[in-house]
Amino acid sequence: MPDPYDFSNFSDDMPKTALITGASSGIGLEFAHVFAEQGFDIILVARREEQLKALGKTLRTEYGVLTHVIPTDLADPASPQILYDTIKEKKLSVDVLVNNAGFAVFSGFLETDWQQHANLMQVLNTSLVELCYLFAADMKQKQYGRIVNVASIAAFLPQATGSLYCAAKAFVVGFSQAINLELKPHGVHCTALCPGLTRSEFFDKLGPRTLARHLPKFLWMDARKVATEGYQAVMEGKPVHINGRLNTGLSQLMMSMPLQAKYFLAKKQSWLGDLPKIGS
Repeated sequence: MPDPYDFSNFSDDMPKTALITGASSGIGLEFAHVFAEQGFDIILVARREEQLKALGKTLRTEYGVLTHVIPTDLADPASPQILYDTIKEKKLSVDVLVNNAGFAVFSGFLETDWQQHANLMQVLNTSLVELCYLFAADMKQKQYGRIVNVASIAAFLPQATGSLYCAAKAFVVGFSQAINLELKPHGVHCTALCPGLTRSEFFDKLGPRTLARHLPKFLWMDARKVATEGYQAVMEGKPVHINGRLNTGLSQLMMSMPLQAKYFLAKKQSWLGDLPKIGS
């Protein structure tokens, strides 16, 4: 059985390179550290150029890897192809793709401008799929590649009132499993990573009187641990990885629950009405 950590098919003049979206903070930033620590050169993608440049400098200093900064707004439907073409123009080869870019909606479904919903679906679903489509073709040709699609345990939980979040993340889980089945015979693994509540800048936006007020500290995970587990999972070829034993148990319970029971629980989540409708 081949060693999933073996990169011996790469020559010295073809360094390992990881492309990470949503890399300016949170889980994406920690993924950059985890892959750089393993000797990968890093392509950093997010909207905030200054944060990316600062991170790139840190990675070069701490790990001695090459870094490339490509500011990109994945809410723009043209951005995946532009990103791919830019990387080709730079003569870079992507060995690992981490789709981590997030998007937040802080109001109810009909209270939100349609463009916000469209942007959420573009970032969480459409751009993610297109990036997989573009880079997986190159990985298949090389007969090696790794893809991490950051989903959420929300993919398995009862729906939150008026939110597209759970449905968007459920799509990511299903899609990731489907392409993993197609690509694995060609040396390419795809993992849907499903973290629960994670300490990050994204959740900081919710404020201390929202999620933190309702949920105990033991439910929250560290972003570096989430990223480290994601690295290990994709290298081991796991199609789905749920972070943390508690999240795993909760997700398995919800997956085994009848649909009517899940819908009943969704209606009983009255406190969710006071929270923003989020996507991450």
